[in-house]
Amino acid sequence: MTIIDNAVYVDGLRFATPQNLDQTFELRDSCDGMAWIGMFRPDATEMKQLAAEFSLHVLAVEDTIKAHQRPKLERYDDVLFTVLRPAKYLDESESVEFGELHVFTGRDFVITIRHAETPDLARVRARLEGEPQMLALGPEAVLYAILDQVVDDYQPVVNGLENDIDEIEDQLFAGDPHVSRRIYQLAREVIQFQRAIHPLQGMLEQLKGGFEKYGVDKEQQRYLRDVEDHVNIVTARADSFRQLLQNAMTVDGTLTSNRQNEANVAESEQMKKISSWAAILFAPSFVGTIYGMNFEHMPELHWSFGYPFALGLMGLVGLGMYWIFKRKSWL
Repeated sequence: MTIIDNAVYVDGLRFATPQNLDQTFELRDSCDGMAWIGMFRPDATEMKQLAAEFSLHVLAVEDTIKAHQRPKLERYDDVLFTVLRPAKYLDESESVEFGELHVFTGRDFVITIRHAETPDLARVRARLEGEPQMLALGPEAVLYAILDQVVDDYQPVVNGLENDIDEIEDQLFAGDPHVSRRIYQLAREVIQFQRAIHPLQGMLEQLKGGFEKYGVDKEQQRYLRDVEDHVNIVTARADSFRQLLQNAMTVDGTLTSNRQNEANVAESEQMKKISSWAAILFAPSFVGTIYGMNFEHMPELHWSFGYPFALGLMGLVGLGMYWIFKRKSWL
């Protein structure tokens, strides 16, 4: 069932809850009320039915069926088509889940179409139904309330990302080998978050530009300006997150390079020691090998001091090489 909630409102009060779209169309016309239809991933047939009844533009309908749209605000005659990208922070996986919400607002109707579980539009509907005077202002009031809910839902995302970035700072200096992957994952989420919120500033400017033309109620104007203030705050925070993560990438690269250099230096020192001892041990071995050939015409073979001389020569060469390597700080 793609219809989540379906109601007709008169003077800000729920007048009826139709069981299907046909009843909604009939009641809307007969009582001169406002229809608010909430849907979840409707199919092409349902969208064509809505398009025929509410004169929705074919391009907007195509965007809704295909989904995966960027945030935008488009006007087709007297119908406003809004695309929003709500977000939700998932504590279990420490990640951000992005949704997609399409909103059609006309003279006497609102159609909300979700392509993900977020946002919870039941909260928006319940809140407006608790404020009949606001709901009585019409479809614009519903759109502004939805914008307000989507922007409010960004705050937990901001808090979650901020906490993740704080954890990254600790991981960086603790030498966590997985910190690089976490930084890039967070950077990707922040970029997606920016793509969701940056267009809102332009969209809100468009809505403000129509205040006089469409005679928007003064209270709603103040309401939308409050939403704009929240958007500006969230946008500034997201931009600062991206800068912090870029700095973290730089620091991570520097620390990784330093650790590699330290490892190379340590390895070089070990190689010096190994090479030094190998050379020291090679010298006596070389002398011993020469004397071990037992050639007939070797003067030392019949010399009574030949054996002590060979041992002394081995020791002297070894000590000499040890002194040289020690002086060069190889040992």
